[in-house]
Amino acid sequence: MSKVESIATVSPQYRAWLQRERRGHLVVRLTQLAILVVFLVLWEVLPKAHIVNPVLTSYPSALWPTFVELLKTTPQQASILSHTWATVLATVLGFTGAMVLGTAVAAALWWWSTLYKVLDPYLVVANAMPKTAFVPIFYIWLGATMSIYGMSLAISVFITILMIYSGFQGIDPNKVKLAQTFGASKGQVLRKVVLPGSVPTLVAALKVNAGLSLVGVVVGEFQSANLVLVISSSMAVRSSR
Repeated sequence: MSKVESIATVSPQYRAWLQRERRGHLVVRLTQLAILVVFLVLWEVLPKAHIVNPVLTSYPSALWPTFVELLKTTPQQASILSHTWATVLATVLGFTGAMVLGTAVAAALWWWSTLYKVLDPYLVVANAMPKTAFVPIFYIWLGATMSIYGMSLAISVFITILMIYSGFQGIDPNKVKLAQTFGASKGQVLRKVVLPGSVPTLVAALKVNAGLSLVGVVVGEFQSANLVLVISSSMAVRSSR
């Protein structure tokens, strides 16, 4: 019998703690579900009662038939699932690229503090810039498809670098000194102290990047679709002449 099993069998306090944990998880899940149900009910009831203008918000029962139609594939329109898959794929690629590149750059900045001092103002400015304004430039540089991936990456990579570097800097310096006292090299300190100690920051960056990457993809898709439409229209006008 393992130590945990022994404690669970012998200690009533441990069993009580497990029950409290299970109840806590159950309460959280039920509360989340209740919030979703209340939101959907209010969304359905308020527009139908004309408390909220239904022209502005619609309601779930009116959206459902349209959603079912969009699931169908027609000669004029692919299924919405195909479009959703393309958006999800672009989001995941941009999200993964931002995390990998952001972590690598943050590690380099931690490794060479002088490099961080040089690049810090540029990173701050790059993060503050309205990147959605550069979508046409991305379109010209990368084309209709790659510009979407580029926007997904660009909109999230700079905040990732700053967040992860701040996490690296927040590591307890006593732990770093202890590792150095035992003869750890700088690479070993990074791998065995800094990176493991920055897991909460990495998780926070993951949560932030999931939304930012999706925003970049959606903005890129809107802009690319508009530009393709404009180009197609202009070509049609020229051919008619």
